[in-house]
Amino acid sequence: MKFIIQRDKLVQGVQDVMKAVSSRTTIPILTGIKIVAHTEGVTLTGSDSDISIESFIPAEEDGKEFVEIVQAGSVVLTAKFFSEIVKKLPMEIVEIEVGNHHSTIIRSGKAEFSLNGLDAEEYPLLPQIEEDNIFKIPTDLLKAMIRQTVFAVSTSETRPILTGVNWKLENGELICIATDSHRLALRKAMINSENQSYYNAVIPGKSLSELSKILDDTSEPIEIVITENQVLFKAKNLLFFSRLLDGNYPDTSRLIPSDSKTNLTLNSKEFLQAIDRASLLAKEARNNVVKLSTLTDGMIEVSSNSPEIGKVSEEIQAEEVVGEELKISFSAKYVMDALKALEGTEIHVNFTGAMRPFVIRTKDDDSMLQLILPVRTY
Repeated sequence: MKFIIQRDKLVQGVQDVMKAVSSRTTIPILTGIKIVAHTEGVTLTGSDSDISIESFIPAEEDGKEFVEIVQAGSVVLTAKFFSEIVKKLPMEIVEIEVGNHHSTIIRSGKAEFSLNGLDAEEYPLLPQIEEDNIFKIPTDLLKAMIRQTVFAVSTSETRPILTGVNWKLENGELICIATDSHRLALRKAMINSENQSYYNAVIPGKSLSELSKILDDTSEPIEIVITENQVLFKAKNLLFFSRLLDGNYPDTSRLIPSDSKTNLTLNSKEFLQAIDRASLLAKEARNNVVKLSTLTDGMIEVSSNSPEIGKVSEEIQAEEVVGEELKISFSAKYVMDALKALEGTEIHVNFTGAMRPFVIRTKDDDSMLQLILPVRTY
């Protein structure tokens, strides 16, 4: 195998597939990147058997030449060294040549590296996915939906299903739900689905986070294929496979209260900053608890008290306070995460009592919802 390639294209492709390469793997060849040169261009693959990423660098695109294929072929190179070498090569043009026993020469300018490669035939094949049911979603909308839900997945392996985001597609509406059993994030959107298929899958939060980092902020559609145990995201020159989590996601619909006793309308930024300040003294405490109390004349108080450090209280003017008086305690981190995920300047917070979950929504937008369980403080 021998080809000559633009360095920046190679660097980008390697960075993308590196997101799937794990140093801790039971299959030694998966610590490498598979490189295949063929007449159309160069394909790079990285995988840790949960996530697999394939990045394609076309020989030419829009009249520009990126790769010159001298001889087709394939090799697997240690990802750790190959990615570092490629980043630090001196010139814009890189030549890669594989000799006997997969020994690979990487040349750029006056620099020349020789790396021991492995046989690409040994590299596991990517999942074969029947592309019967494809639906499309604009890339920027997909990134927004991931950002607004993925932070709420569980980081604990005690209930593995909660480390994923539940994706449900029915009647052309995609609903994404994440919960760690203390909070819940929900985001829904109408999408373009060619057939009225129904899906209910749980995608690992880690996979979605990595996918989001790779995707560009464009309105170009990304194709999504969900099968029994895999999901495939197809963007331009990029394939991203992830396994799905096994098991049934809990029915979260009954967690979301339909009525409320106290409703606040607040400026999102003011509320976030007040909680941020109150949490400064609460961080030392075990669970970073902040209290909210309704006062008269549409004022609310955000406060926190750490006996060994001190206390803080701040009043903010709500735009509207309707319903019963309320005193409630909650995790500052959870509420701040929720507020950062919501878009818009005004939010509605609906409470059904001091011990019941409360809901935060953006005003005039019912496509997003954040639900948080309060903390008992005695």
